[in-house]
Amino acid sequence: MRRLTAIVLPLLLALPAVAQDRMEADDDDQEMLIGSGTASYYGHELAGNRTANGERFDPSGMTAAHRTLPFGSMVRVTNLSNGQSVVVRINDRGPFGRGRVIDVSHAAAKEIGLHRSGTARVSMSLLDD
Repeated sequence: MRRLTAIVLPLLLALPAVAQDRMEADDDDQEMLIGSGTASYYGHELAGNRTANGERFDPSGMTAAHRTLPFGSMVRVTNLSNGQSVVVRINDRGPFGRGRVIDVSHAAAKEIGLHRSGTARVSMSLLDD
């Protein structure tokens, strides 16, 4: 499944025709659905460590780790069990846990009700501002 995602995701990001078909207007931002899966969060134990883009990790920031999206990408993460969503900025690589598609910061996890269970099924949309 991971191999399939690694192949399909770059194709979705590279094909303008596909992107235009999947875009939805939301508060003057354009969003493109990029997938769904299990999200987890990383918290205070990694505070101050360097992220893959070189900045220090802040658990109170609205940031996330994704395997392939470019650093600085803005992604709306929606918890499928409660409909709550948060916008995060990609600043790290991961997640490295099996079956996970994104790791969000502790603050972002609290916003979408993920911090108690530790994981949740989410959908992700890439924002184009």
